[in-house]
Amino acid sequence: MALVFGSLLLLGLCGNTFSGGQPSSTDAPKAWNYELPATNYETQDSHKAGPIGILFELVHIFLYVVQPRDFPEDTLRKVIQKALGSKINYDEIAYYEAGIILCSLLGLLFIILMPLVGYFFCMCRCCNKCGGEMHQRQKENGPFLRKCFAISLLVICIIISTGIFYGFVANHQVRTRIKRSRKLADSNFKDLRTLLNETPEQIKYILAQYNTTKDKAFLDLNSINSVLGGGILDRLRPNIIPVLDEIKSMATAIKETKEALENMNSTLKSLHQQSTQLSSSLTSVKTSLRGSLNDPLCSVRPTSETCNSIRLSLNQLNSNPELRQLPLVDAELNNVNNVLRTDLDGLVQKDYQSLNDIPDRVQSQTTSVVAGIKRVLNSIGSDINNVTQRLPIQDILSEFSGYLNNTESYMQRHLPTWEEYDSYWWLGGLVICSLLTLIVIFYYLGLLCGVCGYDRHATPTTRGCVSNTGGVFLMVGVGLSFLFCWILMIIVVLTFFVGANVEKMICEPYVSKELFRVLDTPRLLNEDWEYYLSGKLFNKSKIKLTFEQVYSDCKNNRGTYGTLHLENSFNISERLNINEHTESISNELENLKVNFNIFLLGAAGRKNLQDFAACGIDRMNYDTYLAQTGKSPAGVNLLSFAYDLEAKANPLPPGNLRNSLKRDAQTIKMIHQQRVLPIEQSLSTVYQSVKILQRTSNGLLEKVTRILTSLDFAQNFITNNISSVIIEETKKYGRTIIGYFEHYLRWIEFSIREKVASCKPVATALDTAVDVFLCSYVIDPLNLFWFGIGKATVFLLPALIFAVKLAKYYRRMDSEDVYDDPAQH
Repeated sequence: MALVFGSLLLLGLCGNTFSGGQPSSTDAPKAWNYELPATNYETQDSHKAGPIGILFELVHIFLYVVQPRDFPEDTLRKVIQKALGSKINYDEIAYYEAGIILCSLLGLLFIILMPLVGYFFCMCRCCNKCGGEMHQRQKENGPFLRKCFAISLLVICIIISTGIFYGFVANHQVRTRIKRSRKLADSNFKDLRTLLNETPEQIKYILAQYNTTKDKAFLDLNSINSVLGGGILDRLRPNIIPVLDEIKSMATAIKETKEALENMNSTLKSLHQQSTQLSSSLTSVKTSLRGSLNDPLCSVRPTSETCNSIRLSLNQLNSNPELRQLPLVDAELNNVNNVLRTDLDGLVQKDYQSLNDIPDRVQSQTTSVVAGIKRVLNSIGSDINNVTQRLPIQDILSEFSGYLNNTESYMQRHLPTWEEYDSYWWLGGLVICSLLTLIVIFYYLGLLCGVCGYDRHATPTTRGCVSNTGGVFLMVGVGLSFLFCWILMIIVVLTFFVGANVEKMICEPYVSKELFRVLDTPRLLNEDWEYYLSGKLFNKSKIKLTFEQVYSDCKNNRGTYGTLHLENSFNISERLNINEHTESISNELENLKVNFNIFLLGAAGRKNLQDFAACGIDRMNYDTYLAQTGKSPAGVNLLSFAYDLEAKANPLPPGNLRNSLKRDAQTIKMIHQQRVLPIEQSLSTVYQSVKILQRTSNGLLEKVTRILTSLDFAQNFITNNISSVIIEETKKYGRTIIGYFEHYLRWIEFSIREKVASCKPVATALDTAVDVFLCSYVIDPLNLFWFGIGKATVFLLPALIFAVKLAKYYRRMDSEDVYDDPAQH
């Protein structure tokens, strides 16, 4: 039943016929942007036996000892080919089955001899032979023999008990596992239904991902200004932007130079005037001081000494005449103003704008091409939908659904019958185990009563009731052993022959896949087909499609398309021809033409830079200006001079001299405040302007030359490379768009080959049918059953011998020998 069920499930996948097509590669790309939703199945891949697996392994070891030879693939092939007229070599079969046949013959010998031996033994006992005479002769080693017989019988009973235990366990396993079979079968059917239901959803998911891919491509097409135009712009930036940044900095420097020259020129003019005013003010104050020093008090000591001191210091009240001689910068300012007549900063900004306008110009020039590509992409979606709808997977699954329904109906109809048969088997096994248990119980009771009731002081004729009962129990066990052991051996031989052969011919080769290799033998199942599955599927038997490969692929969760090599009936690679679809996109992309010219700065801008380099600021005598800005506007610190003058005037007697000197001191303070401080401020302004001009003029010609050289290089790059840059970026853009669909189409092909309609539930169902329902649920317990019952039955033979021998020492005899010293016995 279970084997038929598994075969139906496998044939359900292979029951349709197709034709045409060529094989194609099933290699999957290394990376994908999409992933099919995972499908969860209930049925476990493996079924563990649990602690009882140790007992099963013990049986497997015994079978290996009995049958150590390799699986006879050639012999089995010949047996299968018998229908084709091949002659079977029965010697090969006998050689392989030698161990099993030998054990079976020994069992048959046991079956034949035990009733005969039992019959003659019974007849002899009735004739007071074979220990039937109720008389025990005196023996010197009698106590020793009694103990040896008792210990031997006990050991044998323990061995028999372990065999009975194996039988009970095996019998229980059959019942419990058959009960579990309904749940496991339902789980398998549910997984197979999931396979049928999920496959259309997987195909829908694959088709839905086209919209995702198309949306991504449309996004790049709608953003062609930033994608393609941005790419072109990024290629141009490193060669153009640094030059424009330098020119922009130079334009800023020109403006700063003009401001510095203007500030310096106006300051110098003011400085000339302020210096003249300072000189006039100092002359006036010196005249006033000389007039004050003509006072008569200046001729009288000690006032004369003060007056002379003041008179000597008047020469310090002079202005710096060099300040009035600092040259103006009118010529340089006029040159810079002439340079500024050309808006260099505006020219640079125009070049910046030309670059920044590249994305918009790209978009405006590619509107019609983008619309054409979008039309092609929409048509590709229709083609993909048509191809996927014609996949043969759906046809296979539809036919498989019929097999599945029939198998499920068959299971539902017959499972109660199988469970009923299982009840009969369980009851029969229980009776067998109970019968053996009854026999061994009589032996245990005989040992218990005999050992406990034995009185070594009693003579054979005076033995107690308990001891006599023990002997009777032993003889009852012997009688039951003779009566039933041959029947038990019949059951053991039958179950052994069936279980051992199924284990060796089906279960073990199924796990090792040797059974599949036999089925994959060319021309085995059909003499006209080299490979049966390819002949059944495609009517092309030379295509290498094997049972082993199909089973292994299903176990590895591979899709139905790749597992059954359906490319031989419907080649997805040809139907989803990547080159054909991408070529149509490439043809549209060939119409993608982008043209624009960029001329940096122009002749006016270049002349502007050259004029600035020749404006003369680099030839100015900055040291002269800087030297004067570090000097004092007057010959002395007027503020200190005024304070010193006041200090000299204070000791003088009150009068005109003292008052006039103090007025002159105040005048000098005012000159410092009104004349000197503004001049110092002007000198500071001149200093700052000079520093700006000095910094700008430092290497000005070299800077301009370098900028012009870089500008020429950038312009040459644009002139010579702009076309290649546009072509390269356009190809890169096209590869990006095409790449989306190449990845998508390859993912479709990979998914259909390797993922869609994963046949793993079929392999799991086949494992359930063969490895679980047949081998694990039936054959393993069956083998454990005959192993345990057979061991117990075989050991009944020595047990009954020792029981007969031992019963003589426990039973009450009718007569006895004369004992000289009963206490010794």
